[in-house]
Amino acid sequence: MTDHLALLGTKGGPAIRHRSPMPTSSLLSLAGQWAVVDCGLGVTRGIVDQGLALKDLSLIFITHLHSDHYLELGPLLHTAWTAGLKTPVRVWGPSGLIRYWQGFLASMEEDIATRIADEGRPDLASLVSLHTISADTPITEGAWTVTAQASIHPPLTESWSLSVRAGGKHVVFSGDTAHNPAMAGFARGADLLVHEAMLAKGLAALQARIGNGDDRLMHHWLRAHTLAEDVARTAASAGVKALALNHLIPSDDPEFGPADWHRACVPHWSGTLHVGQDGLRIPL
Repeated sequence: MTDHLALLGTKGGPAIRHRSPMPTSSLLSLAGQWAVVDCGLGVTRGIVDQGLALKDLSLIFITHLHSDHYLELGPLLHTAWTAGLKTPVRVWGPSGLIRYWQGFLASMEEDIATRIADEGRPDLASLVSLHTISADTPITEGAWTVTAQASIHPPLTESWSLSVRAGGKHVVFSGDTAHNPAMAGFARGADLLVHEAMLAKGLAALQARIGNGDDRLMHHWLRAHTLAEDVARTAASAGVKALALNHLIPSDDPEFGPADWHRACVPHWSGTLHVGQDGLRIPL
Protein backbone atom coordinates (compact mmCIF):
# COMPACT_ATOMS: atom_id res chain seq x y z
CA MET A 1 0.00 0.00 0.00
CA THR A 2 1.53 3.32 -1.06
CA ASP A 3 1.77 6.29 1.28
CA HIS A 4 -1.01 8.72 0.47
CA LEU A 5 -3.88 10.80 1.78
CA ALA A 6 -7.35 10.47 0.29
CA LEU A 7 -9.89 13.21 0.93
CA LEU A 8 -13.16 11.28 1.12
CA GLY A 9 -15.40 14.22 2.00
CA THR A 10 -14.38 17.86 1.75
CA LYS A 11 -17.46 19.87 2.66
CA GLY A 12 -17.54 22.09 5.71
CA GLY A 13 -20.81 21.61 7.58
CA PRO A 14 -23.31 18.75 7.76
CA ALA A 15 -25.86 19.63 5.07
CA ILE A 16 -25.76 18.08 1.61
CA ARG A 17 -27.48 19.39 -1.50
CA HIS A 18 -27.72 18.45 -5.15
CA ARG A 19 -24.19 17.85 -6.44
CA SER A 20 -22.56 19.07 -3.24
CA PRO A 21 -19.46 17.40 -1.80
CA MET A 22 -19.90 15.18 1.24
CA PRO A 23 -19.00 16.25 4.78
CA THR A 24 -15.57 15.75 6.26
CA SER A 25 -13.66 12.49 6.26
CA SER A 26 -10.15 11.48 5.22
CA LEU A 27 -8.18 8.29 4.79
CA LEU A 28 -4.46 8.26 5.58
CA SER A 29 -2.15 5.44 4.49
CA LEU A 30 1.37 5.43 5.93
CA ALA A 31 3.98 2.76 6.60
CA GLY A 32 1.71 -0.07 5.48
CA GLN A 33 -1.30 0.78 7.63
CA TRP A 34 -4.31 3.03 7.16
CA ALA A 35 -6.77 4.95 9.29
CA VAL A 36 -9.85 7.07 8.88
CA VAL A 37 -9.78 10.63 10.20
CA ASP A 38 -13.33 11.88 10.90
CA CYS A 39 -16.53 10.17 9.83
CA GLY A 40 -18.89 12.64 8.23
CA LEU A 41 -21.82 11.47 6.13
CA GLY A 42 -20.54 9.40 3.18
CA VAL A 43 -17.37 8.05 4.79
CA THR A 44 -18.34 4.39 4.29
CA ARG A 45 -18.83 4.75 0.53
CA GLY A 46 -15.69 6.87 0.36
CA ILE A 47 -13.55 4.10 1.85
CA VAL A 48 -14.98 1.50 -0.52
CA ASP A 49 -14.41 3.82 -3.48
CA GLN A 50 -10.71 3.91 -2.53
CA GLY A 51 -10.58 0.16 -3.14
CA LEU A 52 -10.35 -0.88 0.50
CA ALA A 53 -12.32 -3.62 2.22
CA LEU A 54 -14.42 -2.45 5.15
CA LYS A 55 -13.61 -5.67 7.03
CA ASP A 56 -9.98 -4.47 7.22
CA LEU A 57 -10.92 -1.34 9.17
CA SER A 58 -8.83 -1.10 12.35
CA LEU A 59 -8.19 2.53 13.31
CA ILE A 60 -10.33 5.69 13.41
CA PHE A 61 -9.69 9.20 14.73
CA ILE A 62 -12.47 11.71 15.44
CA THR A 63 -11.28 15.28 15.89
CA HIS A 64 -14.38 16.70 17.58
CA LEU A 65 -18.08 16.23 18.16
CA HIS A 66 -19.74 18.21 15.42
CA SER A 67 -22.01 16.03 13.32
CA ASP A 68 -20.13 16.59 10.06
CA HIS A 69 -17.18 14.81 11.70
CA TYR A 70 -18.80 11.84 13.46
CA LEU A 71 -22.38 11.32 12.24
CA GLU A 72 -21.46 8.16 10.29
CA LEU A 73 -19.08 6.59 12.80
CA GLY A 74 -21.66 4.11 14.07
CA PRO A 75 -22.99 3.22 10.61
CA LEU A 76 -19.40 2.77 9.34
CA LEU A 77 -18.57 0.32 12.12
CA HIS A 78 -21.86 -1.54 11.74
CA THR A 79 -21.52 -1.77 7.95
CA ALA A 80 -17.92 -2.99 8.28
CA TRP A 81 -19.22 -5.66 10.67
CA THR A 82 -21.85 -6.80 8.19
CA ALA A 83 -19.11 -6.86 5.53
CA GLY A 84 -17.02 -9.34 7.53
CA LEU A 85 -15.21 -7.38 10.25
CA LYS A 86 -14.00 -9.76 12.97
CA THR A 87 -10.85 -8.04 14.24
CA PRO A 88 -10.54 -5.17 16.74
CA VAL A 89 -11.12 -1.53 15.81
CA ARG A 90 -9.66 1.23 17.96
CA VAL A 91 -11.41 4.59 17.91
CA TRP A 92 -9.71 7.72 19.28
CA GLY A 93 -11.66 10.91 19.94
CA PRO A 94 -13.19 13.25 22.51
CA SER A 95 -14.53 11.76 25.73
CA GLY A 96 -18.16 12.32 24.66
CA LEU A 97 -17.73 9.80 21.86
CA ILE A 98 -18.29 7.00 24.37
CA ARG A 99 -21.87 8.16 24.97
CA TYR A 100 -22.47 8.39 21.22
CA TRP A 101 -21.28 4.81 20.69
CA GLN A 102 -23.36 3.46 23.57
CA GLY A 103 -26.39 5.25 22.14
CA PHE A 104 -25.76 3.84 18.66
CA LEU A 105 -25.47 0.31 20.01
CA ALA A 106 -28.73 0.79 21.93
CA SER A 107 -30.49 2.09 18.82
CA MET A 108 -29.37 -0.97 16.82
CA GLU A 109 -29.75 -3.51 19.62
CA GLU A 110 -32.45 -5.57 17.90
CA ASP A 111 -30.56 -5.82 14.60
CA ILE A 112 -27.23 -6.63 16.24
CA ALA A 113 -28.72 -9.31 18.51
CA THR A 114 -30.58 -10.87 15.59
CA ARG A 115 -27.48 -11.05 13.42
CA ILE A 116 -25.43 -12.59 16.22
CA ALA A 117 -28.06 -15.26 16.89
CA ASP A 118 -29.24 -15.86 13.33
CA GLU A 119 -25.99 -15.41 11.37
CA GLY A 120 -23.32 -16.38 13.90
CA ARG A 121 -21.51 -13.07 13.82
CA PRO A 122 -19.21 -11.91 16.65
CA ASP A 123 -20.51 -9.30 19.07
CA LEU A 124 -19.95 -5.89 17.48
CA ALA A 125 -19.54 -4.16 20.85
CA SER A 126 -16.66 -6.49 21.76
CA LEU A 127 -14.74 -5.56 18.60
CA VAL A 128 -14.74 -1.78 19.13
CA SER A 129 -12.76 0.03 21.82
CA LEU A 130 -12.93 3.78 22.41
CA HIS A 131 -10.05 5.86 23.70
CA THR A 132 -9.88 9.52 24.67
CA ILE A 133 -7.43 11.84 22.93
CA SER A 134 -5.23 13.97 25.18
CA ALA A 135 -2.64 16.61 24.35
CA ASP A 136 -0.48 15.19 27.15
CA THR A 137 -0.08 11.65 25.85
CA PRO A 138 1.21 10.66 22.40
CA ILE A 139 -0.68 7.80 20.75
CA THR A 140 1.22 4.82 19.40
CA GLU A 141 -0.61 2.70 16.84
CA GLY A 142 1.68 0.25 15.11
CA ALA A 143 4.33 2.28 13.28
CA TRP A 144 2.40 5.49 13.84
CA THR A 145 3.03 8.14 16.47
CA VAL A 146 0.11 10.56 16.77
CA THR A 147 0.18 13.72 18.85
CA ALA A 148 -2.69 16.10 19.49
CA GLN A 149 -2.92 19.84 19.96
CA ALA A 150 -6.07 21.64 21.06
CA SER A 151 -7.68 23.51 18.21
CA ILE A 152 -9.61 26.77 18.61
CA HIS A 153 -13.17 25.78 17.86
CA PRO A 154 -15.61 27.34 20.31
CA PRO A 155 -17.92 26.50 21.91
CA LEU A 156 -16.34 23.02 21.96
CA THR A 157 -13.60 22.39 24.50
CA GLU A 158 -12.44 19.00 23.17
CA SER A 159 -11.41 19.69 19.59
CA TRP A 160 -8.12 18.44 18.21
CA SER A 161 -5.49 19.01 15.59
CA LEU A 162 -3.55 15.81 14.88
CA SER A 163 0.05 15.17 13.84
CA VAL A 164 0.86 11.74 12.41
CA ARG A 165 4.43 10.49 11.94
CA ALA A 166 5.33 7.13 10.43
CA GLY A 167 7.93 5.73 8.06
CA GLY A 168 9.73 9.06 7.82
CA LYS A 169 6.56 10.90 6.75
CA HIS A 170 4.69 13.62 8.64
CA VAL A 171 1.06 14.59 8.01
CA VAL A 172 -0.89 17.16 10.04
CA PHE A 173 -4.67 17.64 10.21
CA SER A 174 -5.85 20.99 11.50
CA GLY A 175 -9.31 19.73 12.41
CA ASP A 176 -11.81 22.55 12.69
CA THR A 177 -10.11 25.62 14.08
CA ALA A 178 -9.97 29.37 14.06
CA HIS A 179 -6.63 30.81 12.99
CA ASN A 180 -4.19 29.29 15.47
CA PRO A 181 -0.63 30.70 15.62
CA ALA A 182 0.48 27.53 17.42
CA MET A 183 -0.27 25.52 14.27
CA ALA A 184 2.94 26.73 12.60
CA GLY A 185 5.05 24.99 15.22
CA PHE A 186 2.80 21.94 15.40
CA ALA A 187 3.05 21.39 11.63
CA ARG A 188 6.70 22.42 11.27
CA GLY A 189 8.25 20.79 8.19
CA ALA A 190 5.33 18.43 7.57
CA ASP A 191 5.11 16.63 4.25
CA LEU A 192 1.44 17.64 4.10
CA LEU A 193 -0.76 20.01 6.08
CA VAL A 194 -4.49 19.28 5.68
CA HIS A 195 -6.22 22.46 6.84
CA GLU A 196 -9.81 23.62 6.92
CA ALA A 197 -10.46 26.79 4.89
CA MET A 198 -13.13 29.44 4.44
CA LEU A 199 -13.79 32.13 1.81
CA ALA A 200 -15.06 35.31 3.47
CA LYS A 201 -16.83 36.53 0.34
CA GLY A 202 -18.96 33.37 0.18
CA LEU A 203 -20.32 33.41 3.72
CA ALA A 204 -23.30 35.76 3.37
CA ALA A 205 -24.72 33.79 0.45
CA LEU A 206 -24.19 30.53 2.34
CA GLN A 207 -26.03 31.82 5.39
CA ALA A 208 -28.95 32.88 3.22
CA ARG A 209 -29.02 29.51 1.45
CA ILE A 210 -29.09 27.59 4.75
CA GLY A 211 -32.02 29.72 5.81
CA ASN A 212 -32.73 28.42 9.32
CA GLY A 213 -29.92 30.07 11.30
CA ASP A 214 -29.54 33.65 12.45
CA ASP A 215 -26.50 35.89 12.99
CA ARG A 216 -25.13 33.37 15.48
CA LEU A 217 -24.24 31.10 12.56
CA MET A 218 -22.11 33.82 10.98
CA HIS A 219 -20.58 34.54 14.37
CA HIS A 220 -19.66 30.87 14.71
CA TRP A 221 -17.94 30.78 11.34
CA LEU A 222 -15.91 33.90 12.05
CA ARG A 223 -14.74 32.87 15.50
CA ALA A 224 -14.28 29.13 14.95
CA HIS A 225 -12.91 28.67 11.41
CA THR A 226 -9.92 29.90 9.38
CA LEU A 227 -9.90 32.12 6.31
CA ALA A 228 -7.98 30.71 3.35
CA GLU A 229 -5.51 33.59 3.50
CA ASP A 230 -4.58 32.70 7.07
CA VAL A 231 -4.29 29.02 6.17
CA ALA A 232 -1.76 29.97 3.48
CA ARG A 233 0.20 32.11 5.93
CA THR A 234 0.27 29.25 8.42
CA ALA A 235 1.59 26.81 5.80
CA ALA A 236 4.33 29.25 4.84
CA SER A 237 5.31 29.87 8.47
CA ALA A 238 5.39 26.14 9.16
CA GLY A 239 7.53 25.42 6.10
CA VAL A 240 5.38 22.47 5.06
CA LYS A 241 6.03 20.74 1.77
CA ALA A 242 2.41 20.78 0.59
CA LEU A 243 -0.94 22.20 1.65
CA ALA A 244 -4.38 20.65 1.14
CA LEU A 245 -7.48 22.76 1.73
CA ASN A 246 -10.27 20.74 3.30
CA HIS A 247 -13.61 21.30 5.08
CA LEU A 248 -14.33 24.04 2.55
CA ILE A 249 -16.78 26.81 3.46
CA PRO A 250 -18.54 27.38 1.09
CA SER A 251 -18.16 24.15 -0.85
CA ASP A 252 -21.26 23.90 -3.04
CA ASP A 253 -21.81 27.44 -4.30
CA PRO A 254 -21.42 27.55 -8.11
CA GLU A 255 -20.19 31.14 -7.81
CA PHE A 256 -16.96 29.92 -6.21
CA GLY A 257 -14.50 27.33 -7.48
CA PRO A 258 -10.85 26.24 -7.29
CA ALA A 259 -9.64 29.50 -8.85
CA ASP A 260 -11.07 31.48 -5.93
CA TRP A 261 -9.24 29.31 -3.41
CA HIS A 262 -6.01 29.69 -5.37
CA ARG A 263 -6.41 33.47 -5.54
CA ALA A 264 -6.87 33.63 -1.78
CA CYS A 265 -3.77 31.54 -1.08
CA VAL A 266 -1.23 32.46 -3.76
CA PRO A 267 -0.19 35.84 -2.29
CA HIS A 268 0.87 34.05 0.90
CA TRP A 269 1.82 30.53 -0.21
CA SER A 270 4.02 29.55 -3.15
CA GLY A 271 4.25 25.82 -2.51
CA THR A 272 2.15 22.89 -3.70
CA LEU A 273 -1.55 23.56 -3.14
CA HIS A 274 -4.35 20.99 -3.34
CA VAL A 275 -7.91 22.30 -3.27
CA GLY A 276 -10.05 19.61 -1.72
CA GLN A 277 -12.38 17.52 -3.88
CA ASP A 278 -14.11 14.33 -2.78
CA GLY A 279 -11.98 11.36 -3.72
CA LEU A 280 -8.80 13.38 -4.28
CA ARG A 281 -5.77 11.18 -3.64
CA ILE A 282 -2.52 12.91 -2.70
CA PRO A 283 0.70 10.83 -2.88
CA LEU A 284 3.20 11.23 -0.05
